[in-house]
Amino acid sequence: MATAYHNLSDYDFNSVPDASGMRFGIVVSEWNYNITGALLAGAVKTLKTHGAKDENILVQHVPGSFELTFGSAQMIQSGKVDAVIAIGCVVRGDTPHFDYVCAGTTQGIAHLNATTDIPVIYGLITTNNMQQAEDRAGGCLGNKGDECAVTAIKMIDFKQRLKK
Repeated sequence: MATAYHNLSDYDFNSVPDASGMRFGIVVSEWNYNITGALLAGAVKTLKTHGAKDENILVQHVPGSFELTFGSAQMIQSGKVDAVIAIGCVVRGDTPHFDYVCAGTTQGIAHLNATTDIPVIYGLITTNNMQQAEDRAGGCLGNKGDECAVTAIKMIDFKQRLKK
């Protein structure tokens, strides 16, 4: 569903499992930190709202969105997390750089999801302009970080339920 028709911060609170025993990794891009910092804050707030403990939220920064795949892979290899949230923001410019970064990052995260046992949540905002990014980082369309946190909790729960 297009974000224009759905606020990223709206969800059924009661549908989210208790996160108190879950461990989360968040890899956040330093590029466009005015956006990614707001997404990070939203994700952490939502995780804590659902019971996640400070000591179970590991945050690491990488220089840009393209590095989210490597950072996420390192988080997985650390064995310290049950899910990884990859947060980045790429705003279209005048060159094809946007297309390469978005495609590479998307493919990298998809590859990790297909080849590892830890879910990696796609928190990469790809927009045509900075206003669209701001709208998705706590603006009029909510905060994609909230959505990512809820998704991480639900995916950990999904995996745990399959093991029962």
